[in-house]
Amino acid sequence: MKRCPRRKPCPSPVWSFNRGSRSHPERRSHLRGLRQVEWPLPGPLLFSMIQPRLQRRLLRHHLPLLLASFAAVSALYATRDFKDVITRTSFATAYPALALLAATLLLGPWNLVRRRTNPISSDLRRDVGIWAGILGVLHTAVGQCVHLRGRPWLYYIYGPQEHHRGIRHDLFGLANYTGAVSTLLLILLFATSNDWSLRKLHTRPWKRLQRWNYAVFALAGVHAFAYQGVEKQKLQFVATVAICTAIALGFQCAGIVFTRRAEREGANRFA
Repeated sequence: MKRCPRRKPCPSPVWSFNRGSRSHPERRSHLRGLRQVEWPLPGPLLFSMIQPRLQRRLLRHHLPLLLASFAAVSALYATRDFKDVITRTSFATAYPALALLAATLLLGPWNLVRRRTNPISSDLRRDVGIWAGILGVLHTAVGQCVHLRGRPWLYYIYGPQEHHRGIRHDLFGLANYTGAVSTLLLILLFATSNDWSLRKLHTRPWKRLQRWNYAVFALAGVHAFAYQGVEKQKLQFVATVAICTAIALGFQCAGIVFTRRAEREGANRFA
């Protein structure tokens, strides 16, 4: 009985420019077209190659958030009478970052108020959180150089000329420690706010991790109120912090009420 000749293994479908002569013959025509494309690609062509979901996020979320953040930061930067760029930048990024962080806590309760299902991960909430993280980290990095130029460690410990020793336990220390911990948690959430982390960690652990956003906002609120006292800020900025905090707390309370009401309705339906 004659044996069938062994088939040669099919070459890898992944194209490599270093193996052009050995590539699959059916793919050579496509690759000739690729060689004719001029790099860098034109903007519209490059944008058309992006996944549709990412296109929607860029146009509907990131572009408006970029413009709104730029407008808010620019307005605060231009209207402050601080003499140096560092102080202006730190001040101008603080309040938009807090407002965006508060907005991340509004979207979930707002879905419940409208009797809509709250998804495990929302693109809008994720993108708002990304911009809150960008401004928050920028504010923290610049803020280390505002009060004690070139000596950022004195934000957290007492200096040799001060009356106390060791870790700062005054209002200035409270403001700095809460801000630093809030930023570290914000970086952690920022780094894991993506589909890859959701797949790797699985739904429940990932959701538990993302719930640290409540702690981030609470610490950022303490940091903001403490600095209102340290810097003796004007009433309108104290009111801004208070309004952001009150709105976030109000929406969270509303979300709890609507969740419990939905649970009672579900229990009565199956009783």
